[in-house]
This record gives sequence, structure tokens and C-alpha cells, in this order.
Amino acid sequence: MNAHGHVAAAVFPDEARAAFAAAYPDQAAKLGHGLVGHELLTLEALAELAERMPAASVEYNLGALPLGVRPEDTPGNGLTLGETIRTIEANGSWAVLKNVESDAAYGALLDRALGELAPLVDRRTGPMLHREAFIFLSSPGSVTPFHMDPEHNILLQIRGQKTMTVFPAGDEELVPAIQSESFHAGGHRNLDWRDAFRDRGTAVTLLPGDAIHVPVKAPHFVENGSSVSVSLSVTWRSERSVAEGELHSLNALLRRRRLPTGQIGPTPETQGVRRLAYRIMRKLGV
Repeated sequence: MNAHGHVAAAVFPDEARAAFAAAYPDQAAKLGHGLVGHELLTLEALAELAERMPAASVEYNLGALPLGVRPEDTPGNGLTLGETIRTIEANGSWAVLKNVESDAAYGALLDRALGELAPLVDRRTGPMLHREAFIFLSSPGSVTPFHMDPEHNILLQIRGQKTMTVFPAGDEELVPAIQSESFHAGGHRNLDWRDAFRDRGTAVTLLPGDAIHVPVKAPHFVENGSSVSVSLSVTWRSERSVAEGELHSLNALLRRRRLPTGQIGPTPETQGVRRLAYRIMRKLGV
């Protein structure tokens, strides 16, 4: 119920929840949502949010980047964050506000969105862990380079148009095992791009009211359309995603000692012996 005593409309309508249930956790899927025009997601509301957030929770830079740019080569834009958001139509920039759920109003919005999906998630991968929300703002023509993320993710398009090209998770030609191991040890999310990869991806165009489910560590890149884009990303972890990280971290420990690494199956949460081995090795500082 909102401040006016009205029952709020669903963030994810019935057909979106059905499409999500059919795809989760391993397949990308286009969904619909009901947050277009929400008062917390206007440029001015987001500029004000950004200005009260800690510096560590915001990232912004010039937006027209090559797909394979190295993190250390990403150029700044010479503006403050508030200026960047308020003038994003003209300044050629990209910005992300991280962990906006730490602000009470945005935390309530995240809880409302994920609460609608929690029963569906629970059946497949157990309880939703570490719920987080991120807001992406992009100038016309911005590119988010080829990368992967460690969370279950749904990106909701609020304003503008963007095309996300999503690749299958678990393809070792796209993401070699050693790169997954480095990623789980704190390595950067950006991946090495080769033009030969492009045909393996599925390009999904997102207009306001569209959303996309992106599986854990499914590589993707994003190309913004000809107007300002605002997107909200709602994410969570699961026992499955945590287990996958633990098993890659175990393999990294084994690889460093020139010991044989193990296979990571489609349900890593069931690989209890190897997960326990990792926790013991980590505790002993091996």
C-alpha cells in the first residue's frame, strides 16, 4: 500500500512472473515490469540520491567505450556526479549507483520487486540471499563493455532504449576457468572480447517497461540507444551462486599448488564435500 492508501500495482505482472519461472535460474528471459514513471526513478530523484550516497557506492566515466576496454584505461568525464546525472543527455557519460537499497525508500522498492519473485526462486535455488539494487544511467550511444556479474540479476528498463547482448553462462571459450577463478578472488568483471564471439550472443532490445533476467555469470555487453537510458538492476545470491564461487575458489587454491582441479556441475550447491574442503583450506590459510 502506498502513501495515498492505494494498493501498489505489481512490479512484475503475472505473465512476467510466468516467463521468469520458466527461465530461472539458467536461461536469459525478456520480461515486463510496472515501474516506468516511478517517482524514485526520475533524473532529479536519482541526482539527489547520488549526492547523499558514499563515494565508494558510485562509479561514473565517459560512456562511449570499446567493448574490451581495460578498467585502468577508463576515462573520467571531469564533472561531479550530481552534474553528470542532471546533464546526462549531453555529457556523453555513464554512471552506476551501487547498493541503493541502503537508502530506505529504494530498499522498500527492492523488497517489493523481489518479494514478488521470492516464492519462484525459493523452489529452484533456495532463499534469496544478499539482495541488492543498482541504478545505471547512460548518455546516448554509451557502451557497457563485455563483462559478467556474480549475482542473479533482473535489469528493468525505466527510460530510453538499450540493447543487451547476452551469452550463455559456463562457456569456457568465452570465460576460461582460470578467469572465473580470478573473478571470484576479486578480479575485475570485464572480460576479454573477440569479434568472433558476437554470433554466440542473443541481442535483446529493451524499451521502457521491458526487463531481462540475466543468469549468474552470463557474459553480456550493453549498447545504449539514441536517448538517455535509466535502468534498475535488482539482484540476489543463492546457495547455488555462493557454492559456484566456493568451488572456483577451491580450484584456484588447487591450481596454485599444481594439484588437479575439480569439475563444477550444474548444481554446485550439492557438491558438499568439495565446498567443505574449500572452507577448511581457507580457515587454515592453506
